[in-house]
Amino acid sequence: MTPNAGSTVPSGEPITRVVVVTHGRPGQVGDGLDRLVALAARSGVELVIGVEEAERHGVSASGDPAAAELVVVLGGDGTMLRALRAYLGTGVPVLGVNFGRVGFLSALGPDELEGGLARVLAGELEVVELPTLEVGNGGMAHVAVNDVVVTSGEIGRMIELEWAVGGEDLGRVPCDGLICSTPSGSTAYNLSNGGPVLMWGLDALATTFVAPHSLHARPLVVPRGKDVVVWNRTADVPVVVLVDGHRVGEAGRDGSVTVRLGEARTLLGTLPEATFVSRYRESFST
Repeated sequence: MTPNAGSTVPSGEPITRVVVVTHGRPGQVGDGLDRLVALAARSGVELVIGVEEAERHGVSASGDPAAAELVVVLGGDGTMLRALRAYLGTGVPVLGVNFGRVGFLSALGPDELEGGLARVLAGELEVVELPTLEVGNGGMAHVAVNDVVVTSGEIGRMIELEWAVGGEDLGRVPCDGLICSTPSGSTAYNLSNGGPVLMWGLDALATTFVAPHSLHARPLVVPRGKDVVVWNRTADVPVVVLVDGHRVGEAGRDGSVTVRLGEARTLLGTLPEATFVSRYRESFST
């Protein structure tokens, strides 16, 4: 793999061992797992089914997930996010078949499962490397695939955040929170709050305020090497820190949170025609 954010690396090699990750509700994927099992058998590919997946679908576990060459996800963007986090740093790419709602991170639709995956297994897989975020809070460090959100610890209570980028102060903003997102996460909570969409290939993060009580709070795109530091300047309301939707900590009055582009990169599997622009058009331009 190359170290460039957003770089696309063709595989060219046939894939012989695949691990499957599915939606948390088995009914969501319909007959998707049965179809994948049949395809793997026809293609002479070992299909690895972990213990958790086996229990979810009432089948027998098989193979070693750590030995897989590719992760195939049957689910939506939430399932993709779970798989990308689970296999971060392993060198194993994750490719999705969308059985969810939006499915922006998925390369294939349900009706393309057999045809698209047959091409992938034959060596047409391409891998897109995407940056992650590192967040520091109270001595704790975490890695985010999609986004880091600093938000009010009390529902309905506004907070006041002071922030700085690259050591330069940007003032205080009364708001409900601040989103820092990766390119892969910029089409999620960031987009719904009017933030900028970052195309794959940009080695940057986006910052977007949630419901700012200001006419001057605007989104900002921040390059690698510039830390985003956020202080809670609210007298009586703590802020909580969410990493990919999960609460990981909080900051009381004058507490701080630091977010930067991380060293780890997610490996998103795709086919040549499933580009960022084509996915964006199909998911959002309707």
